[in-house]
Amino acid sequence: MKLREGFILRQVAGENVVLSVSADVDLNGMITLNDTGCTLWKRLEQEATLEDLTAALLAEYEVDAQTAQAAAAQFVEKLKELDLLA
Repeated sequence: MKLREGFILRQVAGENVVLSVSADVDLNGMITLNDTGCTLWKRLEQEATLEDLTAALLAEYEVDAQTAQAAAAQFVEKLKELDLLA
């Protein structure tokens, strides 16, 4: 899976925010990500599987595999709800 085109991740006033840069994308406002979400977003800028996302969390944070997998799956589901995955 990969993110849809038309979004950028920026740091604004110390916050990680996703902004729409395309007229084809209807995003009312912006999306704020915590550090975990930012890690996953950056990984999804290129093709990634759920296993890749889990591995990214395990490499970045001191969590067990089950927690990392659950967090990655929850993030992906939210992106699907918002139609942000290609």
